[in-house]
Amino acid sequence: MKEHLTVIDHPLVQHKLTLMRRKETPTSTFRQLLRETSMLLTYEVTRDLSLTTMKVDTPLCRMGAPILEGKKLALISILRAGNGLLDGILEVIPAARVGFVGLYRDEETLEPVEYYCKVPPELDKRLVIVVDPMLATGNSSVAAIDRLKEAGANDLRMLCLLAAPEGVARMKDVHPDVPIFAGTLDEKLNERGYIVPGLGDAGDRMYGTT
Repeated sequence: MKEHLTVIDHPLVQHKLTLMRRKETPTSTFRQLLRETSMLLTYEVTRDLSLTTMKVDTPLCRMGAPILEGKKLALISILRAGNGLLDGILEVIPAARVGFVGLYRDEETLEPVEYYCKVPPELDKRLVIVVDPMLATGNSSVAAIDRLKEAGANDLRMLCLLAAPEGVARMKDVHPDVPIFAGTLDEKLNERGYIVPGLGDAGDRMYGTT
């Protein structure tokens, strides 16, 4: 049984995360750092993928070489900020199938409102990695995973840059079968539902909006 929360405390992840936290970091640099960090996070979230062997001819001989087993995995981005992680992951796993769940947070209730959902076929036969930089209240992640399970997904993982204890607890309560991989676990949420110390709104930092 996997740990419900895995904090990926690699020095490069932590270094890049510190640069992203700085309010002076410009939008273009923030996007580049997020892309680079997502490539590092991908290594950990896919560490135990199943392998099989195939026969290949090297310049010297024929051999049985390891290759990923089963259907291509699915990456599901929680729009809009999830796309910042998605780009880096696709650099590492370009053959992955990609889907999107569009959610925005009602600023009054902090509850997610869905406006879009399109996912790859046969989710029941794929490892599904859900990506969103911020696991704050956990409400958006729970709603997205609800939809994915309705679509047949049964082997899911959540990948985020920052997590708050409240969001981790919410996910564990509703989806204890979905392990979380995070760059760090921050202190708490503030009264507006933002992660503290955090890095602000990831979508706004990525796209230069307010």
